[in-house]
Amino acid sequence: MPAPRTGRPRRLRRIALACALAATLAASACNGGSGKPAASGDHAYELTAKTAPGTPIDSFTWSLFAEPASIDYAYAFDYPPNQILANVCESLLRWNPDLTTSPGLASSYTNPTPTSWVYEIRPGVRFHDGTALTADDVVASLRRNLDPEVGSYWAYPYRNVQSVDKSGPMQVTVTLKTPDSTFNKYLAASPGTVESAATLAKAGKDYGNPAKGVNCTGPFAFSSWTAGQSIVLKRFDDYWNPDLKAKSGQVKFVFLPDATTRVNAFQTGEVDGGWMVPANSYGQLRNTPAGKLYFGRNTTVADEVVGNLQGPLGDARVRQALLMAIDRKGIVDAGVGGIGQVANSLVTDDVWAGAPGPVRDDLTKATPAYPYDVAKAKELAAKAGVNGQKIVIATSPLDSQTTIITQAVAQAATAIGLKPQIDTISPEKYSSLFTDPQARKGIDLFLTFWYTSITDPLDMYGSLQTGAFSNYGSWSHPEFDAAVNQALGAPDPAAQSAAAAQAQQIALRELPWLPLYTSPVSVFLGKRITGVQPSIAYLYYPWAAEIGAKS
Repeated sequence: MPAPRTGRPRRLRRIALACALAATLAASACNGGSGKPAASGDHAYELTAKTAPGTPIDSFTWSLFAEPASIDYAYAFDYPPNQILANVCESLLRWNPDLTTSPGLASSYTNPTPTSWVYEIRPGVRFHDGTALTADDVVASLRRNLDPEVGSYWAYPYRNVQSVDKSGPMQVTVTLKTPDSTFNKYLAASPGTVESAATLAKAGKDYGNPAKGVNCTGPFAFSSWTAGQSIVLKRFDDYWNPDLKAKSGQVKFVFLPDATTRVNAFQTGEVDGGWMVPANSYGQLRNTPAGKLYFGRNTTVADEVVGNLQGPLGDARVRQALLMAIDRKGIVDAGVGGIGQVANSLVTDDVWAGAPGPVRDDLTKATPAYPYDVAKAKELAAKAGVNGQKIVIATSPLDSQTTIITQAVAQAATAIGLKPQIDTISPEKYSSLFTDPQARKGIDLFLTFWYTSITDPLDMYGSLQTGAFSNYGSWSHPEFDAAVNQALGAPDPAAQSAAAAQAQQIALRELPWLPLYTSPVSVFLGKRITGVQPSIAYLYYPWAAEIGAKS
């Protein structure tokens, strides 16, 4: 089931730049449950599920590393727009900080046939302009992801959707062309966002821009957008959910693209907090009286994408040897200050939370391992015929950790007998590696940071099927494709997980991408505020509503 050209590729492009430009891998994956110490070498850190609850507060300020191009949910594929919209717009379902899913604007849903999902729309919900939520609004909002004129970045989750129809006064039915175990899960993220049909029709192509903003149902309403400076949200007093009614009267998001400037703003109290804390400031911010640094759950893995399978890396043994020769623990220590772990998979353990225990146990036992062993790597590479062949590693002068990763990979390539050439290109050209096959010509390896938007490994592995747009090296493995398709169409969670586990084993044996490491979400809270739940779910969950004053 290949992905369309509009969809995940855009997000990967943006993620690669966003993480780098933010000078952080704080969007990398975490290791497990809340309050659980984790270690990498001599570095230890703790994952926090919840900070202390806050009391009502007039306002607080929050840093963004970049100004959004739009806050239209159809194009919300990047950290800045998503963390704003998570507090303004809502989806049919909700992705919670513990990475579970619960009802949202749909009070309930059923799956009466393998190819149909029926959603009961929650009564008593109002948009920020005071109008009532209806089934017609849901239909109009979801259908935008199917409209080629809109060009939604979320077209991939809708690839198997045949129709979206009103099936009752407050009921919507989605009919699929073929069973898809991931579709309903995506409705807890941007693909499930609901906007007023009247607003969409009136705003047209201006929807989501600085002048028009958006009109949704969340705990905060769009107030103003000062280009180049800030976006202001104000509390929506008629919000339907008392448990998530905003404690702050206002949130001001300020655009601070320079990492040093952001850290200084934390220290001085110019801003009260921010996600994606620059990794090289962890030590500084862990010991400041200005506030506190927290780490939380994540679903991101830093990977080297094998973009050329026609060259020396076309032999899986060479890819395996290269991964064994990369000092991934050294990358974690030097690149993110030891706050992370070597990745043993292309997804984190958290995305397997819904799998039955036996499946998770089998994964632990059967997952191919590539411990750091240069001697063994050299031996394997020699058997594969490595003898001074050139490979090109693309990079961009984005931040220190990108440089650290690139140098480590090049060093490993040299160690196994390859001749690496580092190709440093501009950020703009680097981004095109994720969208333009011509830009990838002659590039053997390039770096990306992949997070899943749902708690399901198929969000990753479905993107490596034959013909998928984000399958950048055009890797093809019939057994892998069959396993993914079996997982998507399996009738129960146990069968889905078992098939997905089979796909993972194949991917880790063949290594179309080389997993490097994971590290937790990071967030800094200034001394005035508290209440946040550190988690990658901040991209879709109304985290700002829970922030209040310290008592």
